[in-house]
Amino acid sequence: MSHWSPTSWRDKPALQQPTYPNKDELERVLSELKNYPPLVFAGEARSLKSQLADVSQGNAFLLQGGDCAESFSEFHATNIRDTFKALLQMAVVMTYAGGVPVVKVGRLGGQFAKPRSSDSETIDDITLDAYRGDIINGVDFTPDSRIPDPQRMIKAYNQSAATLNLIRAFASGGLADLHQVHKWTLDFAHQGEVSKKYEALAEQIGKSLTFMEACGITSKSYRTLRETDFYTSHEALLLPYEEAFTRKDSLTGDWYDTSAHMLWIGDRTRQLNGAHVEFLSGVHNPIGIKAGPSMQEDDLIRLVHKLNPKNEAGRLNVIVRMGADKVGDEITGMPRLIRAIEREGMSVVWSCDPMHGNTIKSSNNFKTRPVDSVLKEMKQFFQVHKAEGTFGGGVHLEMTGKNVTECIGGSFVVTEEDLSSRYHTHCDPRLNADQALELAFLIADSLQEAKR
Repeated sequence: MSHWSPTSWRDKPALQQPTYPNKDELERVLSELKNYPPLVFAGEARSLKSQLADVSQGNAFLLQGGDCAESFSEFHATNIRDTFKALLQMAVVMTYAGGVPVVKVGRLGGQFAKPRSSDSETIDDITLDAYRGDIINGVDFTPDSRIPDPQRMIKAYNQSAATLNLIRAFASGGLADLHQVHKWTLDFAHQGEVSKKYEALAEQIGKSLTFMEACGITSKSYRTLRETDFYTSHEALLLPYEEAFTRKDSLTGDWYDTSAHMLWIGDRTRQLNGAHVEFLSGVHNPIGIKAGPSMQEDDLIRLVHKLNPKNEAGRLNVIVRMGADKVGDEITGMPRLIRAIEREGMSVVWSCDPMHGNTIKSSNNFKTRPVDSVLKEMKQFFQVHKAEGTFGGGVHLEMTGKNVTECIGGSFVVTEEDLSSRYHTHCDPRLNADQALELAFLIADSLQEAKR
């Protein structure tokens, strides 16, 4: 990688980048950000990579979830806490019922930029720049709001720093203690079948902890009972921002993107000779590649060679986003990709994004996702891996701890008529805590079956 530098991406075609009208201001902001403290540390990224190596070998499971796109307007300690609690609930279900350690990675503390299918948006004969996430421009459909503003990067950094500070406090300050398992239930959680299953599981965990304490194993003496490792991730989309936080580790001399522990490349920006692949090929963070139905086997192999030339376990996560009706398809689905990776002897984590391939428009014109389709794709993801003799190692979700009505269905049914009541997303629809917990139980059952 002697030819690589944090700026070498600038010589490649860069898709999904905004056009800033004031170049001088952009450079001033980027110069300021380069002097800001890192958001994460290289040693933390290496720790995540080590845990993901366990996932790649079938000895752990990756839970990656959080906001579709973080917003400035919804930045609140309660929202951060509730998403953290929802992820803890999911993780404890998978760990206890599924019987494997769970690596927890949030889509938060930096998930501000979003790729768009069009550069512009038209409403009532008025055409403006598309909303690309709060780090770039505003969601309001006005000319001033939609102008890309470099100062938003500074606000995104400050919000990310505050989010990480709070998450670290939650992870080590008592909220993650397994004795709090009953208190992770969110205030609005419905007393449906899924909630009752969780309460029954929490009761079993409580009894197990009581027995362990009688044997002298307490949260005071064992960190893993009172604390948890929690990592952050986001799509490395806005490349000038990512470049500003790419620093050389003083211990190893390697480059790390210190804006997050893990970064991924989206399905729209994974061109082999593109700027995003070039940039992530040189940082030593764990990274992901989104793989949709258009991903060809040869393209995937070339991408893996480019991004993980040493075939390091835990370095690379292939995040499959096919859709419930395509994931098992022999021609366009996942089996062909698995076989190609296996033929080459490549080490990857296979993760399922059951959200993006299942987006529809409701009859009342809301962008939504049917929970049944999300569950179906997740189930088929495990079935394909079982048939191929490989390990389905993770899930990648857009979800929130807020009481939203954005995805239809679930055991406590959200109907199309309900969508308008609490539809708060700035971009794509998210699972609420009930729906995410329902998925966690399905994953736990699949992990149990895989172990058998």
